Amino acid sequence: MHKHLLKRILFPLLFVLLFLTGCRNNNSSKITIVGSSAMQLLAEQAGNDYRLAHPNSNIVVQGGGSGTGLSQVQAGAVEIGTSDVYAETQKGIDAKKLQNYPIAVVGIVPIANKNVGVKNLSMKQLSDIFTGKITNWKQVGGKDENITVINRSKGSGTRTTFEDIVLKNKKAVKSQEQDSNGTVKKIVSSTPGTISYISLPYANDKHIQKLSIDHVQATNKNITTNKWQLWSYEHMYTKGKPNQATTKFIKYMLGKKVQEDLVPEIGYLSINDMKVVRDSNNRVSTIRKN
Repeated sequence: MHKHLLKRILFPLLFVLLFLTGCRNNNSSKITIVGSSAMQLLAEQAGNDYRLAHPNSNIVVQGGGSGTGLSQVQAGAVEIGTSDVYAETQKGIDAKKLQNYPIAVVGIVPIANKNVGVKNLSMKQLSDIFTGKITNWKQVGGKDENITVINRSKGSGTRTTFEDIVLKNKKAVKSQEQDSNGTVKKIVSSTPGTISYISLPYANDKHIQKLSIDHVQATNKNITTNKWQLWSYEHMYTKGKPNQATTKFIKYMLGKKVQEDLVPEIGYLSINDMKVVRDSNNRVSTIRKN
Protein backbone atom coordinates (compact mmCIF):
# COMPACT_ATOMS: atom_id res chain seq x y z
CA MET A 1 0.00 0.00 0.00
CA HIS A 2 2.83 2.37 0.83
CA LYS A 3 4.54 1.51 -2.48
CA HIS A 4 1.43 2.39 -4.48
CA LEU A 5 1.06 5.65 -2.60
CA LEU A 6 4.71 6.48 -3.21
CA LYS A 7 4.32 5.86 -6.95
CA ARG A 8 1.24 8.09 -7.09
CA ILE A 9 3.27 10.90 -5.51
CA LEU A 10 6.61 10.41 -7.29
CA PHE A 11 5.45 9.94 -10.90
CA PRO A 12 3.63 13.30 -11.11
CA LEU A 13 6.62 15.00 -9.47
CA LEU A 14 8.99 13.38 -11.96
CA PHE A 15 6.81 14.53 -14.87
CA VAL A 16 6.81 18.12 -13.57
CA LEU A 17 10.60 18.09 -13.14
CA LEU A 18 11.12 16.79 -16.69
CA PHE A 19 8.75 19.42 -18.06
CA LEU A 20 10.52 22.25 -16.21
CA THR A 21 13.92 20.99 -17.36
CA GLY A 22 12.70 20.97 -20.95
CA CYS A 23 11.38 24.50 -20.60
CA ARG A 24 14.66 25.67 -19.16
CA ASN A 25 16.58 24.11 -22.03
CA ASN A 26 14.25 25.73 -24.56
CA ASN A 27 14.64 29.12 -22.90
CA SER A 28 18.42 28.79 -22.91
CA SER A 29 18.34 28.48 -26.72
CA LYS A 30 16.52 31.82 -27.04
CA ILE A 31 18.84 34.64 -28.04
CA THR A 32 17.53 38.18 -27.81
CA ILE A 33 19.54 40.76 -29.77
CA VAL A 34 18.84 44.45 -29.13
CA GLY A 35 20.52 47.67 -30.21
CA SER A 36 21.98 49.26 -33.33
CA SER A 37 19.44 50.00 -36.07
CA ALA A 38 22.35 49.98 -38.53
CA MET A 39 23.07 46.35 -37.64
CA GLN A 40 19.44 45.26 -37.42
CA LEU A 41 19.25 44.34 -41.11
CA LEU A 42 22.28 42.05 -40.89
CA ALA A 43 21.27 40.49 -37.56
CA GLU A 44 17.72 39.77 -38.77
CA GLN A 45 18.83 38.07 -41.98
CA ALA A 46 21.57 36.10 -40.26
CA GLY A 47 19.10 35.10 -37.54
CA ASN A 48 16.61 33.84 -40.14
CA ASP A 49 19.29 31.81 -41.92
CA TYR A 50 20.55 30.41 -38.62
CA ARG A 51 17.04 29.31 -37.60
CA LEU A 52 16.66 27.35 -40.84
CA ALA A 53 19.85 25.43 -40.10
CA HIS A 54 19.10 25.13 -36.35
CA PRO A 55 15.33 24.52 -35.96
CA ASN A 56 15.52 24.50 -32.14
CA SER A 57 17.02 27.98 -31.99
CA ASN A 58 14.93 31.05 -31.19
CA ILE A 59 16.51 34.36 -32.22
CA VAL A 60 14.72 37.65 -31.62
CA VAL A 61 16.18 40.85 -33.12
CA GLN A 62 15.12 44.36 -32.12
CA GLY A 63 16.45 47.89 -32.74
CA GLY A 64 16.37 50.74 -30.27
CA GLY A 65 19.85 52.20 -30.85
CA SER A 66 23.35 51.40 -29.68
CA GLY A 67 22.84 53.01 -26.27
CA THR A 68 19.86 50.76 -25.62
CA GLY A 69 21.75 47.69 -26.76
CA LEU A 70 24.67 48.36 -24.44
CA SER A 71 22.54 49.20 -21.41
CA GLN A 72 20.28 46.17 -21.95
CA VAL A 73 23.14 43.68 -22.26
CA GLN A 74 24.92 45.22 -19.25
CA ALA A 75 21.73 44.78 -17.22
CA GLY A 76 21.53 41.14 -18.29
CA ALA A 77 18.16 41.71 -19.95
CA VAL A 78 19.34 40.39 -23.35
CA GLU A 79 21.96 37.93 -24.54
CA ILE A 80 23.50 40.26 -27.14
CA GLY A 81 23.64 44.04 -27.33
CA THR A 82 24.58 45.46 -30.74
CA SER A 83 26.37 48.77 -31.08
CA ASP A 84 27.98 50.99 -33.73
CA VAL A 85 30.34 52.39 -31.10
CA TYR A 86 32.79 51.01 -28.57
CA ALA A 87 31.27 50.39 -25.13
CA GLU A 88 34.16 52.35 -23.61
CA THR A 89 32.81 55.57 -25.13
CA GLN A 90 29.36 55.38 -23.53
CA LYS A 91 28.51 56.91 -20.16
CA GLY A 92 27.12 54.47 -17.61
CA ILE A 93 28.59 51.44 -19.39
CA ASP A 94 31.31 49.37 -17.72
CA ALA A 95 33.12 47.97 -20.76
CA LYS A 96 35.25 45.70 -18.57
CA LYS A 97 32.18 43.61 -17.79
CA LEU A 98 31.29 43.18 -21.45
CA GLN A 99 32.85 41.02 -24.13
CA ASN A 100 33.29 42.65 -27.56
CA TYR A 101 32.83 40.84 -30.88
CA PRO A 102 33.34 43.13 -33.93
CA ILE A 103 31.18 41.52 -36.63
CA ALA A 104 31.25 43.85 -39.62
CA VAL A 105 31.92 47.40 -40.80
CA VAL A 106 29.27 49.77 -42.11
CA GLY A 107 29.60 53.08 -43.91
CA ILE A 108 27.65 56.21 -43.04
CA VAL A 109 26.67 58.60 -45.83
CA PRO A 110 25.13 62.09 -45.77
CA ILE A 111 21.97 62.30 -47.87
CA ALA A 112 19.91 65.22 -49.14
CA ASN A 113 16.65 65.81 -50.93
CA LYS A 114 17.15 65.24 -54.68
CA ASN A 115 16.18 68.82 -55.57
CA VAL A 116 18.70 70.81 -53.47
CA GLY A 117 21.15 71.03 -56.40
CA VAL A 118 24.19 69.76 -54.47
CA LYS A 119 26.06 66.46 -54.85
CA ASN A 120 29.30 67.19 -53.00
CA LEU A 121 30.27 68.99 -49.79
CA SER A 122 33.60 69.58 -48.12
CA MET A 123 33.99 68.18 -44.61
CA LYS A 124 33.96 71.77 -43.30
CA GLN A 125 30.73 72.59 -45.17
CA LEU A 126 29.10 69.46 -43.79
CA SER A 127 30.19 70.42 -40.28
CA ASP A 128 28.94 73.99 -40.74
CA ILE A 129 25.52 72.74 -41.89
CA PHE A 130 25.09 70.44 -38.89
CA THR A 131 26.25 73.13 -36.45
CA GLY A 132 23.93 75.76 -37.97
CA LYS A 133 26.55 78.04 -39.55
CA ILE A 134 25.34 77.32 -43.09
CA THR A 135 21.57 77.58 -43.40
CA ASN A 136 20.83 77.87 -47.13
CA TRP A 137 21.78 75.55 -49.98
CA LYS A 138 22.94 78.49 -52.15
CA GLN A 139 25.84 78.95 -49.67
CA VAL A 140 27.25 75.64 -50.92
CA GLY A 141 26.40 76.04 -54.61
CA GLY A 142 22.82 74.79 -54.57
CA LYS A 143 19.34 76.28 -54.83
CA ASP A 144 18.17 79.30 -52.87
CA GLU A 145 16.42 77.11 -50.34
CA ASN A 146 16.61 76.85 -46.56
CA ILE A 147 18.40 73.81 -45.17
CA THR A 148 16.43 71.56 -42.84
CA VAL A 149 18.65 69.28 -40.74
CA ILE A 150 17.33 65.89 -39.64
CA ASN A 151 19.59 64.46 -36.95
CA ARG A 152 19.66 60.98 -35.44
CA SER A 153 18.36 60.40 -31.94
CA LYS A 154 20.60 60.72 -28.90
CA GLY A 155 21.92 57.28 -28.03
CA SER A 156 22.28 56.42 -31.72
CA GLY A 157 25.69 54.96 -32.51
CA THR A 158 25.43 56.33 -36.05
CA ARG A 159 25.00 59.82 -34.61
CA THR A 160 27.94 59.39 -32.24
CA THR A 161 30.22 58.29 -35.08
CA PHE A 162 29.01 61.09 -37.38
CA GLU A 163 29.50 63.79 -34.75
CA ASP A 164 32.90 62.47 -33.63
CA ILE A 165 34.26 62.49 -37.18
CA VAL A 166 32.43 65.46 -38.73
CA LEU A 167 31.63 67.86 -35.88
CA LYS A 168 34.67 67.09 -33.72
CA ASN A 169 33.14 68.10 -30.37
CA LYS A 170 31.14 71.04 -31.80
CA LYS A 171 27.51 71.24 -30.74
CA ALA A 172 24.93 70.09 -33.28
CA VAL A 173 22.21 72.52 -34.33
CA LYS A 174 18.83 71.95 -32.70
CA SER A 175 16.74 69.91 -35.11
CA GLN A 176 14.21 67.15 -35.59
CA GLU A 177 15.60 63.76 -34.49
CA GLN A 178 14.82 60.29 -35.82
CA ASP A 179 16.25 56.90 -34.80
CA SER A 180 15.42 54.80 -37.87
CA ASN A 181 17.34 54.70 -41.15
CA GLY A 182 14.12 54.00 -43.01
CA THR A 183 12.26 56.93 -41.43
CA VAL A 184 15.14 59.34 -42.11
CA LYS A 185 15.31 58.24 -45.75
CA LYS A 186 11.55 58.71 -46.18
CA ILE A 187 11.60 62.22 -44.67
CA VAL A 188 14.59 63.34 -46.77
CA SER A 189 13.10 61.99 -49.99
CA SER A 190 9.79 63.78 -49.47
CA THR A 191 10.75 67.03 -47.72
CA PRO A 192 12.36 69.90 -49.71
CA GLY A 193 15.70 71.22 -48.44
CA THR A 194 16.41 68.38 -46.02
CA ILE A 195 19.76 66.80 -45.16
CA SER A 196 20.64 63.91 -42.87
CA TYR A 197 22.81 60.78 -42.83
CA ILE A 198 22.10 57.06 -42.87
CA SER A 199 23.91 53.73 -42.96
CA LEU A 200 25.28 52.98 -46.43
CA PRO A 201 23.30 49.72 -47.00
CA TYR A 202 20.08 51.77 -46.74
CA ALA A 203 21.22 54.46 -49.19
CA ASN A 204 20.72 52.70 -52.52
CA ASP A 205 17.58 54.66 -53.32
CA LYS A 206 16.97 56.80 -56.42
CA HIS A 207 14.69 59.12 -54.42
CA ILE A 208 17.54 60.57 -52.33
CA GLN A 209 20.86 62.25 -53.16
CA LYS A 210 23.94 60.63 -51.67
CA LEU A 211 26.53 63.32 -51.01
CA SER A 212 30.25 62.85 -51.58
CA ILE A 213 32.69 64.52 -49.19
CA ASP A 214 35.67 66.39 -50.65
CA HIS A 215 34.85 64.59 -53.92
CA VAL A 216 35.32 61.17 -52.34
CA GLN A 217 32.44 58.75 -52.90
CA ALA A 218 30.94 56.62 -50.14
CA THR A 219 31.96 53.16 -51.35
CA ASN A 220 33.04 50.04 -49.52
CA LYS A 221 36.38 50.12 -51.34
CA ASN A 222 37.08 53.64 -50.02
CA ILE A 223 36.05 52.56 -46.51
CA THR A 224 38.63 49.73 -46.39
CA THR A 225 41.49 52.27 -46.53
CA ASN A 226 39.74 55.06 -44.56
CA LYS A 227 39.68 57.22 -47.70
CA TRP A 228 35.97 57.47 -46.82
CA GLN A 229 36.20 58.31 -43.13
CA LEU A 230 32.56 57.91 -42.13
CA TRP A 231 32.32 54.29 -41.03
CA SER A 232 31.95 52.29 -37.86
CA TYR A 233 32.27 48.76 -36.58
CA GLU A 234 29.17 46.74 -35.93
CA HIS A 235 29.83 45.23 -32.51
CA MET A 236 28.06 42.43 -30.71
CA TYR A 237 28.50 42.63 -26.94
CA THR A 238 27.76 39.98 -24.32
CA LYS A 239 27.83 40.31 -20.56
CA GLY A 240 30.93 38.34 -19.67
CA LYS A 241 31.28 34.90 -21.22
CA PRO A 242 28.15 34.05 -23.25
CA ASN A 243 26.14 30.88 -22.80
CA GLN A 244 26.55 27.96 -25.20
CA ALA A 245 23.72 28.93 -27.56
CA THR A 246 24.94 32.53 -27.83
CA THR A 247 28.54 31.41 -28.36
CA LYS A 248 27.44 29.22 -31.26
CA PHE A 249 25.51 32.06 -32.89
CA ILE A 250 28.40 34.53 -32.58
CA LYS A 251 30.71 31.91 -34.06
CA TYR A 252 28.24 31.63 -36.95
CA MET A 253 28.28 35.44 -37.40
CA LEU A 254 32.09 35.36 -37.68
CA GLY A 255 32.08 32.33 -39.97
CA LYS A 256 32.55 32.06 -43.71
CA LYS A 257 28.87 31.97 -44.67
CA VAL A 258 28.06 35.30 -43.01
CA GLN A 259 31.40 37.08 -43.57
CA GLU A 260 31.89 36.11 -47.22
CA ASP A 261 28.29 35.85 -48.44
CA LEU A 262 25.70 37.64 -46.33
CA VAL A 263 27.74 40.66 -45.17
CA PRO A 264 28.63 41.90 -48.70
CA GLU A 265 25.23 40.89 -50.07
CA ILE A 266 23.50 43.29 -47.67
CA GLY A 267 26.05 46.07 -48.27
CA TYR A 268 28.24 45.79 -45.18
CA LEU A 269 31.95 45.08 -45.12
CA SER A 270 33.52 42.00 -43.60
CA ILE A 271 35.98 42.85 -40.86
CA ASN A 272 38.41 40.64 -42.81
CA ASP A 273 38.37 43.11 -45.75
CA MET A 274 39.58 46.10 -43.74
CA LYS A 275 43.09 47.43 -44.39
CA VAL A 276 42.88 49.76 -41.38
CA VAL A 277 41.72 49.50 -37.79
CA ARG A 278 40.07 52.18 -35.65
CA ASP A 279 40.25 52.19 -31.85
CA SER A 280 37.81 53.61 -29.31
CA ASN A 281 39.55 57.01 -29.50
CA ASN A 282 39.01 57.16 -33.30
CA ARG A 283 42.70 56.60 -33.98
CA VAL A 284 43.11 54.85 -37.33
CA SER A 285 46.14 52.71 -38.15
CA THR A 286 47.09 50.36 -40.97
CA ILE A 287 46.69 46.63 -40.40
CA ARG A 288 49.99 44.86 -40.80
CA LYS A 289 49.71 41.61 -42.69
CA ASN A 290 52.07 38.79 -41.72
